[in-house]
Amino acid sequence: MQLFNKTTEINFLGVRKVAVAISVVLIVISLTSLFVRGLNLGIDFTGGTLIEVGYPQPAELVEVRETLASAGFDDAVVQHFGTSREVLVRVPPREGLNSAELSTRILTVLQQQEGVGDIKMRRVEFVGPQVGDELTNDGGLAMLYALIGVLIYVALRFEYRFAVGSVAALVHDVILTLGIFSLLQLDFDLTVLAAILAIIGYSLNDTIVVFDRIRENFIKLRTGTPLEVMNISINQTMARTLMTSFTTLLVVLALFVFGGELIHGFATALLIGVIVGTYSSIYVASSAALALGVSKTDLMPVEKEGVEQEEVP
Repeated sequence: MQLFNKTTEINFLGVRKVAVAISVVLIVISLTSLFVRGLNLGIDFTGGTLIEVGYPQPAELVEVRETLASAGFDDAVVQHFGTSREVLVRVPPREGLNSAELSTRILTVLQQQEGVGDIKMRRVEFVGPQVGDELTNDGGLAMLYALIGVLIYVALRFEYRFAVGSVAALVHDVILTLGIFSLLQLDFDLTVLAAILAIIGYSLNDTIVVFDRIRENFIKLRTGTPLEVMNISINQTMARTLMTSFTTLLVVLALFVFGGELIHGFATALLIGVIVGTYSSIYVASSAALALGVSKTDLMPVEKEGVEQEEVP
């Protein structure tokens, strides 16, 4: 316990310009990927039929795609699921075919491959295009409402320079998480959207702890520049930040490793968000407030006017 009670003396904000430059580059890369490649939306949003099949031996995705394309399913998305013997096939809706007929036809096509052995159907899921559109709209609105709520909260909770820093950190975390999903073309489904909303709350909580200590020290410490006061505050909260992030990462890593494929995207997004959120509360939120010129005078209690002093006889 003595290790965590000892306050460090690290000059975190001394390298803020380098950290901000790295964040700007990562944000540009993320936004470029989002505009060029977009997100690999799961069947929850796009609609269609998802078919999981099991092979007796490792399956070659190139051969599976070629087989489906030769049968008229050139728009099918094929990927491994868990192991190289499990294959996911996502197909957009087809007129005149329900999910059962479509899955049966695809299974028949795959079984006609030479030397593949006995292929087993694992599961079939179907989401209509109208449902997918509704989920996309509702998911976007949920994220928008969450951000609006955060904006209102930080505007009432903090002085405006701190509020801007908090919002900058939130935007930074969300964009980087989405950017990684876009770059790696990881499946973006409803569980990942839920993780994004959780990241917003986690990042805000971490930033509030740091900013509260900075605000206290601005009032309590009589000497020191804003840079020195903010560095002291970050060092004082570092033990709490590391312990919170470490324990959260343990749980998320357990979900990532042992949780199975159904929540793999959720755990991946949280894993990224916890790491990025811890970084942004120090180098993005604090750096933004410092760049906007926050000082002790901005946080001192406002003196009441109109209070008459008693006359001394």
